[in-house]
Amino acid sequence: MILSISLIVILSIAVLSLFERVRLPGLIGLVSLGIALGPGVMNLIDESLLSISDEVRLLALIVILMRAGLGLNRRIIKKIGPLALRLSFLPGLFEGFSIMVVAHFLLNLSLIQGGMLGFIIAAVSPAVVVPEMLRLKERDFGKRNEIPSTILAAASIDDVVAITLFTVFLGIEGGQDVSIGMSFLMVPVEIILGISLGAIIGFLFSLLFKRFHIRDTKKVLLILSVAFVFHKLEEVLPVATLLGVMAIGFVLRERLPVAADRIAGKMERIWVVAEIFLFVLVGASVNVSAIGDSWLMGLLVILLGLIFRSAGVLAATLGSKLDIRERLFCMISYLPKATVQAAVGGIPLAMGVAYGDVILSVSVLSILATAPLGAIGIRLAARRFSKGS
Repeated sequence: MILSISLIVILSIAVLSLFERVRLPGLIGLVSLGIALGPGVMNLIDESLLSISDEVRLLALIVILMRAGLGLNRRIIKKIGPLALRLSFLPGLFEGFSIMVVAHFLLNLSLIQGGMLGFIIAAVSPAVVVPEMLRLKERDFGKRNEIPSTILAAASIDDVVAITLFTVFLGIEGGQDVSIGMSFLMVPVEIILGISLGAIIGFLFSLLFKRFHIRDTKKVLLILSVAFVFHKLEEVLPVATLLGVMAIGFVLRERLPVAADRIAGKMERIWVVAEIFLFVLVGASVNVSAIGDSWLMGLLVILLGLIFRSAGVLAATLGSKLDIRERLFCMISYLPKATVQAAVGGIPLAMGVAYGDVILSVSVLSILATAPLGAIGIRLAARRFSKGS
């Protein structure tokens, strides 16, 4: 494992430097490196590292979401609340249900199988979107209408909705007696529980840090450890824990602003390492050989889904203060897929679902097509639309 870690770090630093020179998002290079080093190509990553890949990626995701939460405050939340809520639901529902229908006709999937595929693909990638939005926040892009903060909040809830509906369709396909209405009702329950528990944890941390002198490095280690354990609650309770992680950061910012700044600085340094392993291991989890013969129809399904997702973003932003450039930026920012698709794309095949190989194939394609498209698009659009934002 040590040799694999060393190889990943050395090559990642070289790849990041190269992509920085050509002004392309480094995550594209890191994902590509992961694909090349992974089991599907050169198979140079030790199996013991791959076996804990999910945990490593989760820890990296917690780091970046904690940074996002530490950058929010009450004024921002109050300003972005209604729009962020609409962006949390509408784009994903537009995309998921459109793919459900389109896949039925183009890929010969049943509507239930199409629903599984639709809501695997409908999940936007926080691993791609959150770092890009934080980078733009630091540059004060979109500050007038708090666009990066809106997308940060909305993307986390978007995943909860998508995964919940994927689970519903998977249960129906498996013959379980699943109530779609109850599943829809559980989404706000998960969100409220996640935010509430995260806020309580953040409040307890603030009491602890006020009462006892603890070095900032130890504070960060303690926060990350508790957040990691907190995420495990998802296995036993319907809790949107990644949203709760952001709530921890938000409460710390509200109650201990000075300490929150120092903690955020430490998180930023950790992210330098976490980013490498997050995107390289996402790439390593992509099985390119799974694409098979369905790539052309799969790309068409993905493209049509993205068109409907963009229509959902447009519908969500109607009546808001966003101008046309800002709405276009939101559409582009909602394109990238990666983490959820890599994590759950293979579940239907593993459970013996008919056409599970097709679902996995299109899930892999969605990562390869939209992660670079979205990452490059976000940067180009921010550069193009930054004037007056």
